Amino acid sequence: MIIVNVYVLFEAFMVPRLPLVEGGEEVNKDGNAIKKMSPIEKRKAERKRLPEWFKTSLPIGEAQKKFNEARDNVREHGLNTVCEEARCPNIHDCWGRGTATFMIAGEVCTRGCKFCAVGTVKKPEKLDQNEPKELANSIKRMGLEYAVITVVNRDDLEDGGARHYKNCIIEVKKENPEIGLELLCSDLDGNIDALKMLLKDLPLKVFAHNVECVPRLDSKVRDARASFEQSLKILRMARKLRPDLKIKSSLMVGLGETDEEIVEAMELLKSSGVDMITLGQYLQPSYKHLPVSRFPEPEKFAIWDGLAREIGFKAVASGPLVRSSYRAGLLYEESNGGIPVAIKSSTGSAVTNISYHNSDKTVITK
Repeated sequence: MIIVNVYVLFEAFMVPRLPLVEGGEEVNKDGNAIKKMSPIEKRKAERKRLPEWFKTSLPIGEAQKKFNEARDNVREHGLNTVCEEARCPNIHDCWGRGTATFMIAGEVCTRGCKFCAVGTVKKPEKLDQNEPKELANSIKRMGLEYAVITVVNRDDLEDGGARHYKNCIIEVKKENPEIGLELLCSDLDGNIDALKMLLKDLPLKVFAHNVECVPRLDSKVRDARASFEQSLKILRMARKLRPDLKIKSSLMVGLGETDEEIVEAMELLKSSGVDMITLGQYLQPSYKHLPVSRFPEPEKFAIWDGLAREIGFKAVASGPLVRSSYRAGLLYEESNGGIPVAIKSSTGSAVTNISYHNSDKTVITK
């Protein structure tokens, strides 16, 4: 008896094979040689197109006026904001409300997370000692009401950059006493002593640190020195050290997670003392970065918004174009009992798919 592998037979007889030309090149049905793609060309070709719901609109009225004033100040004084450099799709919405985000401690990072567009080096340049003053003046010139200060990882420094972060925030508050401040901090490589020094008497409203992805994807998405558990450790300690602050974190969607894992991650964050959460779509910065696994529809983000509120978060922003600093000032107000950011009037909103019943704030989709 002769035993034949049916899968081999199927491949041999059912799958048409392209003929070969001299040199071993495959040709199409017209006899023209098919050019083989390099790994880079293949990754470029596999990049997914953005779905139709990735649209924003321009601000109008008072919001347009505020945006124009902020933009003119930035251009006139050569100021640098994450909003412009990252080409954030929500820049009109945030600047039109007197909010902007700034990155400090350098333009490159000591880590190489596979989702992030920021450059990476082992030995960055020394910290700019003039940065605290320059940052404070930049924010003052823009006339902001709320500012988010985000940082790069500085694993080359003993304190992870904590002292510099603190100096910047203190100087900003000194020059802008009425401003609300939010720090989007690194994990300081798990250095609790550095975190204690940083948060002691720091004039903040919100301490934020992003877990970025669900725990299972840590090794795929983040630098080897980062982990979901280490991030939770920082968030838990921040809650313990500064019970007066709102604690915030963020998750990206489209990296290979399941819906169930998103809910589990939110529950872990809430149990670690996080008050505020944002959920947004991961977008591949270049063909060198991780590909997008999926584009959940806006209705799915609305469902996650509702689940986050059921879990107990005091403020939620969930939408395809939401970024961790999206409507940061409004989200802080929501965490103190204000109107949910999802139903605020929009100037190109990332969450316009979400609405609420006035009676019980039940999430529905438009």
